[in-house]
Parts: sequence; structure tokens; C-alpha cells
Amino acid sequence: MPNPCRPYSESGNPARAPVPPLDGRAAVEFWNRYLDSTGDPADPHYTDVTCFGDSVELADELLKLILNGPKRATACSLAELQAESLAAPTAGDRWIACDGTGTPRIVIRTTWVRVGPLSSVDEAFAWDEGEGDRTRADWQRSHNAYFRRRCDELGIAFHAQIPVVFERFEPAYSEPAGARSGTPISLPIGGSAGDESAMK
Repeated sequence: MPNPCRPYSESGNPARAPVPPLDGRAAVEFWNRYLDSTGDPADPHYTDVTCFGDSVELADELLKLILNGPKRATACSLAELQAESLAAPTAGDRWIACDGTGTPRIVIRTTWVRVGPLSSVDEAFAWDEGEGDRTRADWQRSHNAYFRRRCDELGIAFHAQIPVVFERFEPAYSEPAGARSGTPISLPIGGSAGDESAMK
């Protein structure tokens, strides 16, 4: 299932066609091609295989925002992680994001993590998320709706101070749909202008 820290209704759209099960064997093969292509010695294994979205359409929509450059951040509530018994991401994590078919498409490297209240999001982080008009006001509108819905599902009260995991990332390797080889990505694209203090 999607990792809550890869939000799966950030844009506030209702779920559409559900994402099929992610292909674990394909993820291993994809990861091995990444290692062969880049020679990355930092970590022998990925930390997560997931998708951005709880629908085929949303998974593909958000993946395109990463592959095309603007999306370089994501956020989730700490309560969502705790409900799924998942650890918060840490800087240096490498994880695999899949498209709406459950096919691995990109290796992503977490570069920065901060835990703080929902209301603490700033303009730089909203810009880095790359969604909507990329303003803090638009980020708050869409994410407040999402977090309110998730709090209702978890049976907890929603408020502006709920703890949120703010995460920035960069793409490390990608493959076109249907490909068996890909492209190492050596430079962070659409880098962050954030000033916030990182917490690992």
C-alpha cells in the first residue's frame, strides 16, 4: 500500500481507480539496474517501494511532476506513520516510486526531513512541493483538506498544530515506462530555497 509519507490525496481529489499491488520482484530488478548504472555504494538496499497516490490517476499525475522537475518535496502527518507502524524518513534514504500500474519508475533520495506543526509550512516548502500554484496559501488549502480527512479516518482531532513530517528529495535514477534501462540523475533539479532546520 502507499506509504503515508508519500501523500495519496495531496491535491484533494477523490480516489479513482485504485492502485494495483506493487511489483516487488520488479522493484528488486529495478534497484539492481540503478546500482549497476550509478555505482552508488551508499546503501545496499532501498527503504521503501511506494507510489504517490491512492489512485492510478493520482499516482501518474504526481510521478509526472517529479519526472518533469517541479515536485521536490512531500509531507505527511506523524499520526499516519504511527498508524501504519512506519518510521519517519531520514536524510539519505533511497526509495522507489512506482507509476499507476505498480511498475517501478524512479529512485528517489531523501535530502532533508523536518517534523513540525502543520501551520509551520513556509513559502519555500510549498514551492518545492510543485503542486497547484505552488503558494503557501494553496498548499494549506489542499493539505488541510487532506489532513482533515485523514484525521477523521484515524479518529483523531484535526487542528493546525498536528505534527507533520516535511520531506525534501531529489531524483537519483529513472526509467521510461516499459524500459529495461534508465538514466542516472546526477544533479538535484528544482532545488530547495528552504531555511528551515533539518531533523533526522
